[in-house]
Amino acid sequence: MTAIDTETITVELHDAFDPRWSRLPGIQVDGRCISIDPADYFFRFESNTWLVADWGLVKTQLMDVEETIESAVEQLALDFIKNHGESTSDAARVLATAYGVYSYLFREEHLAGLGLPQITADHLRMLREAATLMALNKVELDGHISNVGPCWFFPAATSVVFDLDDTMGAMLDEVYHGGWFNEHRRIESIKAHAALGGRLVHGCQSVPDQTGGVVAPYGASMANFRDDLAEFKAGWIEQVFAHRVTVAE
Repeated sequence: MTAIDTETITVELHDAFDPRWSRLPGIQVDGRCISIDPADYFFRFESNTWLVADWGLVKTQLMDVEETIESAVEQLALDFIKNHGESTSDAARVLATAYGVYSYLFREEHLAGLGLPQITADHLRMLREAATLMALNKVELDGHISNVGPCWFFPAATSVVFDLDDTMGAMLDEVYHGGWFNEHRRIESIKAHAALGGRLVHGCQSVPDQTGGVVAPYGASMANFRDDLAEFKAGWIEQVFAHRVTVAE
């Protein structure tokens, strides 16, 4: 790992996380308190600054704004980020913001219309928790991926933490990859991710392939992003899967 000097990241969130997140290196969960040692947790950690906007402000000033023929939803989000985005080195703030975003996006009222009866409220909790941790990953404007943690590889990490078999892991990845976001919820997602300084970009191709995603800034080079991701993903996915528990603890 390429790393910068940084202290342990500690945050107390609104809800308790599953204690099995501690199966992954560098992360400890004690109820609502999460501690992350960047040196052990990240595969690559080159930046300890993130772009965020106040989630409360996003909810009150952006979520109900409708796009028009002159201003698409992406432009609304970009303008909001330009006006309200702040650079922060407070990783706890990033995690707290992300948990607000994903508690909103992965809310239970949408379950009935998903068309996947196997996906339950508990699976939405898994999505919320994993996506929150993914917010610490980072892509630079030139497309270089500067921060990579195990939750980049979404289904691999959730399989380790939640004891999912390959079938359910793939189904959960499908929900995260796109099955959850019809056009209405895609628009919700674009607006909500303004709180995290960008838009959600999936690393997968036509089907989920363990690659997960990241909130990338508007204007980031997707060609460089794709090439950088291809260089490292296979080996690091294998390292995440190595933490799977195969016998009762």
